[in-house]
Amino acid sequence: MLKTLDIENIAVIEKTTVDFSSGLNVLTGETGAGKSIVVDSINAILGERTSKELVRHGAENAYVSAYFEDVSETVHEKLNELGFESEEDNSLLLTRKISAFGKSSCKINGKSATVSMLKEIGNVLVNIHGQHDSQALLNPDFQYKYIDMLFDDSMALDEYKKSFKELISVRRRLKALTSDETDKERRLELLDYQINELEEADIKVGERDELSKRKALINKSEAIAAALNTALLAVNGDEEASGIQSLINDNFNSLSAFDEAKDICELFADINDKLEGVKDKIDLLFSSIDFDPNELEQIEERLDLLYKFSHKYGETEEEMLAFLDDAKAQRNSIIYSDEELEKLSTQYDELFEKTVRLAQRLSDKRKATAKLFENSVKSELEFLDMPKLKFVVSFEKGNLSSTGFDKIEFLISTNPGEPPKPLSKIASGGELSRIMLAIKNILSYNDTIGTLIFDEIDTGVSGRASQKIGLKLKSVSKNTQVICVTHSAQIASNADEHFLIQKEFIGDRTYTKVTALDFEARKNELARIMGGIHITDTLLKSAEEMLSSQEDI
Repeated sequence: MLKTLDIENIAVIEKTTVDFSSGLNVLTGETGAGKSIVVDSINAILGERTSKELVRHGAENAYVSAYFEDVSETVHEKLNELGFESEEDNSLLLTRKISAFGKSSCKINGKSATVSMLKEIGNVLVNIHGQHDSQALLNPDFQYKYIDMLFDDSMALDEYKKSFKELISVRRRLKALTSDETDKERRLELLDYQINELEEADIKVGERDELSKRKALINKSEAIAAALNTALLAVNGDEEASGIQSLINDNFNSLSAFDEAKDICELFADINDKLEGVKDKIDLLFSSIDFDPNELEQIEERLDLLYKFSHKYGETEEEMLAFLDDAKAQRNSIIYSDEELEKLSTQYDELFEKTVRLAQRLSDKRKATAKLFENSVKSELEFLDMPKLKFVVSFEKGNLSSTGFDKIEFLISTNPGEPPKPLSKIASGGELSRIMLAIKNILSYNDTIGTLIFDEIDTGVSGRASQKIGLKLKSVSKNTQVICVTHSAQIASNADEHFLIQKEFIGDRTYTKVTALDFEARKNELARIMGGIHITDTLLKSAEEMLSSQEDI
């Protein structure tokens, strides 16, 4: 339910906080006082379109925030679907900033969100019903939902949806397999080419790196060989000069005759051994840079091929080989598609038969529920002073869809002897509001929407009917929070929480404030609604009797 609504710089409301109760909340006030601004603010926080004109004159930004308590599991599921975390205490905070320059920013539980996200959450939080806001009730595409909400269990609907989903999946696979034969041949030809090209290439994982290193070594092999020859000359010497090893050996021989030089001779012997090791490594490196003159050309050709393949089949050798495996799998799928086609066709026929059977079972359940629904709506409307209105749930059989094959439409006849016609073409604003109220009362135990808002439901309704509407709103509010904007004293007297919306003029500025009324203030407001400018003792007494009678209920 909506617990707290904070409004700042919206139209003539500078700043106000409204704390709603869990039952029936009523907003009253003189025409033009700003009751619609409160509803507009709620619409804004629910993701509806707004205008920069909504921002109070002289302010840069307007703010609305709504704090909800005890949100339903449906709301939690929607939050998770949109990527938001649910609060452990089942609360939810929605905020929206509207700029005078036309920009808007939204948050859900403190996390940035889009307006469309706000609207998706709003759809499962609050249902606002006004004289011109009846899309869900008037649209035949949505009327089946009212019947389904009355099911004692959802097994028939769940089983049908599961079967229909499987049917669609098999149909898509069938459609893919039964594609144009020319396209199939073209794909097979392309796959054969790709497979042959990759298999002939005989790609090895890591070979591009090895080839690149080998190419780099070959490109600098001449410089390496020159350096090795210089190093070898320094060790061995030549005809013109003695090398390091020869000089060491000469010194070793001249010193070996002296015992005193034994340690030096041992060091010379160690150096000589290391120089032999150096020569071995030089020979080994010479061997590694010894290459066929055609090798570099072959390496470059192979690297060019791998580079070309990297653009066609994948950046790495692993990706190229994975492409090859996938191409083989696709080829096999096409080759064996006739066998798969026969298998899927059989599966489709079985699923279609099952889905039609489940759709019929769902339809039978809906028709039985619709009869009870018709009787309940009739009973509710009789209470709401519409005894002659005939309400019918019409069924026609259509194509299978995600909701079954039923085409359901609500029909009404407002005059005896007249055939029922679509609700959207017959009902007036006042009638539509009462029909919606009747339906909401029937659904109140099953509806997952936590808050219902009725905007001037009493328009065009007499005092007696208003009293009945007030009692019905009170009844609905025992299971679902109700917020009602009204001009009717009979409706307002049923409120659990009564708010007065009134204008004040301070200097050259207009201010609207929202005040929660106590018993005495409610009495005066009811007397004002009933009597207008002159509030007499008789009106006050009548208002007090109305309030007292509600306390006794």
